[in-house]
Amino acid sequence: MSPLIRSRAAALLRRFGRNRRGSAAIEFAMVAPIFFGLLFAIIETAFMFFAGQVLETAVQDSARLILTGQAQSASYSQTQFKTNLCGRLSALFDCNGVYVDVRSYGNDFSSVDLAAPIDANKNFVNNMQYNPGGSGQIVVVRAFYQWPLFITGLGYNISNLAGNKRLLSATAAFRNEPY
Repeated sequence: MSPLIRSRAAALLRRFGRNRRGSAAIEFAMVAPIFFGLLFAIIETAFMFFAGQVLETAVQDSARLILTGQAQSASYSQTQFKTNLCGRLSALFDCNGVYVDVRSYGNDFSSVDLAAPIDANKNFVNNMQYNPGGSGQIVVVRAFYQWPLFITGLGYNISNLAGNKRLLSATAAFRNEPY
């Protein structure tokens, strides 16, 4: 290689090394997927926690109907109680996907079973009952909703159901008032 070609090649390499145009775009292109993935994962988690709190508040408010004996006096069915609960939920939820489980446990809190209705294959088990109990009995009202998740890559997967879903649950446990 002649000295002239060598000096031109060296000059070209020096100019290329000093040229900083486009470096910010390249750095952003390297960092952007991770940044946006993290940002969307945080937003999705916050949205899921908000939906869980909305479900919890609706269950607490609807459970008062059983606690005070109003549901028993009006002979509410499971469908009527679910309709009342769905009326307290926001547009975040599809009422067809809300499951309500109301069980009476007599007078003993130690017999209360709060196991999540998820089988070994991460499928939701629909064994819901409606037994609001009588005066002075212990009742547990639970509501479930299968919340879809969209950001499950990048090692961030909080699903506990098959099909990238998270089971949201809300529980109210109480002793019915004398009525």
